[in-house]
Amino acid sequence: MCGLLGLVCGKETDVERARGDVAAAMHCQRHRGPDETGTLTCANTVFGFNRLSIIDLEHSHQPLVWGPKESPERYTLNFNGEIYNYLELREQLTTEHGARFNTSGDGEAIVAAYHYLGAAAVAKLRGMFAFVLTDTETGITFGARDPFGIKPLFYAQGPGGIGFSSEKKSLLELAGVLGIELALDRTALQHYLTLQYVPEPETLHGTVRRIESGTSFTVTPEGEFSTTRYFEPRFSPVPTGSLSASQRLYREITDVMRDSVAKHMRADVTVGSFLSGGIDSTAIAALAKEHNPNLITFTTGFETEGYSEVDVAAESAAAIGVKHVVRTVSAQEMMDAVPLIVWYLDDPVADPALVPLWFIAREARQHVKVVLSGEGSDELFGGYTIYREPLSLAPFEKVPGAIRRLLGFASAKLPDGMRGKDLLRRGALPLEQRYYGNARLFRDDQLRAVLRDYREGVGHTDVTAAHYGTSAGWDPVARMQHIDLFTWLRGDILVKADKVTMANSLELRVPFLDNEVFRVASRIPLEEKITKETTKHALRRALAEVVPPHVLNRRKLGFPVPIRLWLRDEMYDWARGIITESGTDALLDKPAILRLLEEHRAGGLDHSRRLWALLVFMLWHGIFIEDRIHPEIPEPQYPVQL
Repeated sequence: MCGLLGLVCGKETDVERARGDVAAAMHCQRHRGPDETGTLTCANTVFGFNRLSIIDLEHSHQPLVWGPKESPERYTLNFNGEIYNYLELREQLTTEHGARFNTSGDGEAIVAAYHYLGAAAVAKLRGMFAFVLTDTETGITFGARDPFGIKPLFYAQGPGGIGFSSEKKSLLELAGVLGIELALDRTALQHYLTLQYVPEPETLHGTVRRIESGTSFTVTPEGEFSTTRYFEPRFSPVPTGSLSASQRLYREITDVMRDSVAKHMRADVTVGSFLSGGIDSTAIAALAKEHNPNLITFTTGFETEGYSEVDVAAESAAAIGVKHVVRTVSAQEMMDAVPLIVWYLDDPVADPALVPLWFIAREARQHVKVVLSGEGSDELFGGYTIYREPLSLAPFEKVPGAIRRLLGFASAKLPDGMRGKDLLRRGALPLEQRYYGNARLFRDDQLRAVLRDYREGVGHTDVTAAHYGTSAGWDPVARMQHIDLFTWLRGDILVKADKVTMANSLELRVPFLDNEVFRVASRIPLEEKITKETTKHALRRALAEVVPPHVLNRRKLGFPVPIRLWLRDEMYDWARGIITESGTDALLDKPAILRLLEEHRAGGLDHSRRLWALLVFMLWHGIFIEDRIHPEIPEPQYPVQL
């Protein structure tokens, strides 16, 4: 787990001078790898790297140089992530191709696989990764990002070349070298306010983009850049048809999860686990304890009734038999931390849960260097409550289209908050129009009221249209899962998981988001995912002997945050100050936003999530556009032996 920066120089770019620029830009991602740092020039490419040492601590330094016996320095690799099947892959490459290795790490497995298998090697990698490598013989630069987008990879292209980085901040530092402008992307801003995150491949800087999940890329010696999607998640349910077939499915889920956790425990440092009150993290922790009897688990919460899973998590830890660490967060701590967290994020994410995650990551890093977590379970196994919506909306499917449209018009005339209004509105819409992932912030009319440059036709449909095209013919729940894999999961869940843990030099691993786990989950039939009583039915049955009974059918809260209450009280003055001081007048209607804050404070309406999105953006704008807010960036300081 590390931070990479690579610059494929343009023909007019001075490579040696660019090396100094790359070295200077690495400071922006020092937190991603405080153990080692270095730069290396390979042909016309400059690599910079910050390492967080997890596997093969004494070796596997990066940038990593490797080649076959006849050309031992042919390739240079920059790699962020972990390959969990690296031992098996190294053995296969040695047996089938006579590959030679100089370290015992996973980085060499990537570059050796590329040498012998070409671009097809990416499909052999089981793990989380973003990497860039250069072949000195062909002059080709090749790279890829893992199937689900666990690890980030930004890129920017200009007259000075093309840069790749784990942190957008480093590319912003290289804007002069690349010859790019750093203007705000207003379309991306509108997407952010609609979805609460900036969807891939966009960022809020129009000239900086992201390599998408499941995508590889190539840069030719002439500087031509192209991408290829190598992984498309497809759900192909297989009906069970009998009790014995269902039991086989449950055993298969248990077996693949046990195997995934075992491989995710591979490390030369201590591995811990996050623990909330739900089945996902509890199952991960219980399976992890099979490999580490001294496992430490971590949870966070607030001293506000209804906004904490601390007690349930502590009960789970006791039932599993693991040491447990709890970190509670106050409103003042949250206000103090948010500007710094926004700096680490690169782009705004309006999910308040990332703040308690930040604090528990800080606490965990004092004890361990790696943690496991339960992200991805809901998307793969059908865990979100909204996935049950097709059951409640099934009667609408039998209504002719013209009548459904009339129902939609009728719903618009009903008062906001009236019981049944939203059900009627959503029932009148086809799935492609009503569902765009697990985030709904501003409706179009609400967005017009606060966004000065509101643009018709910019919204969720232009983000999801292509993905709905891929899933045509699938059942509605599978289509919703597919949308979430490309939107909510990689735009919100995995961004906050990577950014706030790496901000604390802590590696987070997600065993549910594994190639083999997805292979099994993709075949689960609809009736084994969603029932009238529950979600993730098959997963719950499969893990019945793994997790304690008190969490087996409990709804997961995650890390709920009491911003609804705090914005009316402890956070009111703080929020008002952010709004009034913000230099976003050309973008946002600040008087309208202040009215939202006052309405929320009065208690009649709950605008907390929309206000939070606006506040996070204003902080981001103050840091990255106005250069007015300057969070104090701490130097990584952690125990030496972990």
